Amino acid sequence: MNAGFAVVDVETTGLFPGSHRIAEIAVVHVEPDGTITNRWETLVNPGRDLGPQHIHGIRAADILDAPVFADVAHDVMDLLAGRVLVAHNVHFDYRFVSHELGRAGLALPFEVRDCLCSMKLARRYLPGAGRSLKDCCDSFGVSLDNAHCAGDDAEAAAHVLSNYLRMDSENPEWFSVLDRAHFASWPAVTPKRLPPARRRMAEEAQLHFLERLVNRLPGVAGPDEHTAYLAMLDRALIDRQISASEANSLVALADDLGISRSSAEQLHVDYMISILAAAWDDGIVTAEEEADLRLVADILDISQESITRGLVAPVSGQDAETGAAVQPLVLAAGDKIVLTGEMSRDRSDIEADLRAAGFSASCHH
Repeated sequence: MNAGFAVVDVETTGLFPGSHRIAEIAVVHVEPDGTITNRWETLVNPGRDLGPQHIHGIRAADILDAPVFADVAHDVMDLLAGRVLVAHNVHFDYRFVSHELGRAGLALPFEVRDCLCSMKLARRYLPGAGRSLKDCCDSFGVSLDNAHCAGDDAEAAAHVLSNYLRMDSENPEWFSVLDRAHFASWPAVTPKRLPPARRRMAEEAQLHFLERLVNRLPGVAGPDEHTAYLAMLDRALIDRQISASEANSLVALADDLGISRSSAEQLHVDYMISILAAAWDDGIVTAEEEADLRLVADILDISQESITRGLVAPVSGQDAETGAAVQPLVLAAGDKIVLTGEMSRDRSDIEADLRAAGFSASCHH
């Protein structure tokens, strides 16, 4: 009998394994019928600074007595054994887990293509939803109270997966990935069963402006590789900084995903337009928000002149043919509306609607 799924989430000291490490990891078990049966999580002493603490909220005092990853590596492998690894943006979590297990002398018996991604599956089961875990959770009414806490993120993603399974329970793809995981050559391990180290929950932090934008960004219609790359940009954006080594790693990620330099540059432009459109949702961009948007432009190598143009008036999206930012018509007091040309409705009906909307009529036929 197939064991089921293991939904994984990691909080890390940065964006890329090798130069960065896992600081918290969680595994939540989901049975083939969608039942959630187990949650395990622990802080991990990364052996280096904690990186963007303003994102994950892990404090130095929290990890003083936390195990290093080598001490929990066999436990992690035991929790994954026989199960399909699942994550929200699985490229990110798989790469970190695989790298950390490798440092401990263990190897996952499958590639990332054998895993499932709840973000990718949203394109099938939640058409119109964005990339963020928050957006997918909202679509199902799943609460996500402590975002960037590995245990809560993994459990939220597990509930999203559970909903997918119940929406499409007879899909043969589920059985196919379950069989591959069940029959994979899992290494023999000896779990230590150390007591997990838990973070002390601080007061819930207010989401930063840029993270609020990320949670509202729409999905894209392009290939899955583009979605995975954009999800990495989402993480970089929340961090609000990319070091030189991380920029090089971002290029390497694009190469790994088969994304050409020109395609990556266009993705950056499209991404910036989406960010500007989201920033204008409330009708205003403050000076502080403008500074953040200009910082994002620097990260994406977008010219500041482009941002200046995007801040002149609200951006609502992108022209499908030209790719240019679309700025909707905004009327101000004193502007004149001229009704001209052929119309599908009677002119007097349109004039009546305008008057009802508060416009004063001055008819010249």
